[in-house]
Amino acid sequence: MSSEAFLALLVYAFVTSITPGPNNFMLLASGVNFGFVRTIPHMLGIGIGFLTLLLGVGFGLGAVLSAFPMLHGGLKIAGGAYLLYLAWRIGMSRSLGKDGEAQARPMTFLEAAAFQWVNPKAWVMAVTAMAVYTSPESPFLSVLLISGAFALVNLPSVSSWAGFGMVLRGFLADPVRLKWFNIGMGLLLAATLWPMLK
Repeated sequence: MSSEAFLALLVYAFVTSITPGPNNFMLLASGVNFGFVRTIPHMLGIGIGFLTLLLGVGFGLGAVLSAFPMLHGGLKIAGGAYLLYLAWRIGMSRSLGKDGEAQARPMTFLEAAAFQWVNPKAWVMAVTAMAVYTSPESPFLSVLLISGAFALVNLPSVSSWAGFGMVLRGFLADPVRLKWFNIGMGLLLAATLWPMLK
């Protein structure tokens, strides 16, 4: 891969990682409701989960899904249902999570990592990156370079959303503002399903 192609890949990885989508809306809400530190496992789960998805797609999973459209359809339905469940959970949250509070909790590392495998935006990002940037001359190295580029920019990009949420935490300490913020985040998260329904 040429240096120009790698730079283009980094730009693609950055833009797709930092723009709104299910992960970033959930991190914004988590930053508000639980603070930055308690959201770290969620952020790391996104990074590792997406990295494994990229490697899976790059090393053949994308071809399997193309060959078996029903499997792809089932994945979309499962992902959509889980996304709606998460949107409902965020929308119904009514208080800022405090340390030691058992009922409300941020997403765990494993939950966030597993979510990447049913996240519609993550699939589009992974399949597009592999289709556009994989070199036929060195496919194995290309997959590793693409995965490395995303690993480099993904965590800082998604972390900025949790950081912004933490900044809003003081303003949203008011229960009425927090209620409407969480409802709005839940609706935005549900709206990310729209492209999948087309």
